[in-house]
Amino acid sequence: MRPRRPQFDKMQEKTVQPQDAENSAKPLEAQLAEAHARIEQQRDAMLRAVADAENSRKRAQAEAASAQKYALERFAEQLLPVADSLEAALDNAQASPEALRDGVQLTLKQLGAAFKKAHVAQIAPLPGERFDPHRHQAMAAVEADSEPNTIVSLMQKGYLLHDRVLRPALVTVAKAVEKEGTSPISSTDSD
Repeated sequence: MRPRRPQFDKMQEKTVQPQDAENSAKPLEAQLAEAHARIEQQRDAMLRAVADAENSRKRAQAEAASAQKYALERFAEQLLPVADSLEAALDNAQASPEALRDGVQLTLKQLGAAFKKAHVAQIAPLPGERFDPHRHQAMAAVEADSEPNTIVSLMQKGYLLHDRVLRPALVTVAKAVEKEGTSPISSTDSD
């Protein structure tokens, strides 16, 4: 079987008529002018978008710098009464020890209120609580009757800001009581 050849007898030939040079030149010039106008509009729109983006970036940087600069403003305002109370206590030289103590307690209460508004919380573990290395710092390990790795005493309170530890609580931790007659170094380690 031989492949069939295409038949061209049904096809018609079209003749292309050239257009007048004057008629074709005007539409091309008009098209070119329209294209240049569109390019100029798009260029203008692009420049405006770039300028808007740059202005937004500069505005965001200024706002971030301002927020960082004045982030502690509210907290500082809450501490001003505490400072005023301490200055008043120092100015009153003739105050009795009881009055001075009462004034210090009120000042501490003001400080606690300021801390609460700023979401600053104390870390004050009680004796017997488990030692948490994320919130506590062991200053000493002492032999105690309590379970190992529990808190024996609090040396200094710690503080949290929201969930972040500002300062860990300084604590003394219980360690296991060594039995008399046993060496902390095993006899198998000396071989």
